Amino acid sequence: MKNSTLIKGTAAIAVGAALLLGGGGTLAAWNQDASANAGQIVAGDLGVTAVPGVWTDASKQEIKDITKYRVVPGDKLTFTQTLSVKLRGDKMAAQIKLNDATTSTFSSANVAIAPLTITDSKGAVVSKDTIIKPVADDTQTVTVSTTFNFLSTTPGVENVNATYDLSKVSYTLQQVVTGVNDGLVVAP
Repeated sequence: MKNSTLIKGTAAIAVGAALLLGGGGTLAAWNQDASANAGQIVAGDLGVTAVPGVWTDASKQEIKDITKYRVVPGDKLTFTQTLSVKLRGDKMAAQIKLNDATTSTFSSANVAIAPLTITDSKGAVVSKDTIIKPVADDTQTVTVSTTFNFLSTTPGVENVNATYDLSKVSYTLQQVVTGVNDGLVVAP
């Protein structure tokens, strides 16, 4: 009888231990948390504002009203605009691009648009592929020029009375993502 009670007691302890180990209960395990104190980030910014642009002819004479100007083969019209560029960000860089949303009835073979000329605030001319980087106060002034060449090789009287709506010429400041726009020259 004592054996039977001992066996039953041992069996009950074994079943209880099996239940505890098998998920019927929990075993305590130590753990501890520590704060990383990782800090906070703030997003950068990109912006551009423009003053009214100026049209000039090949002799650098200002064209007061572009809507009244009559082009002939060999004319070069240049649009120049000053832009205030704001770039804020540790790795921020941007590129200025021409938005040629113009409509034209000229033959595309008779009009060539020259690459952008960008002059930085120090007066240095940089190429169309220039990446503009932030300056100390986040804002800088650049001057952008685009030249429309009405080619002297236009045959006969082709494009007589053709129109070119230059009112939609504008520029876009676009962020350049590092590693994506390979081959671009970084402005000093």
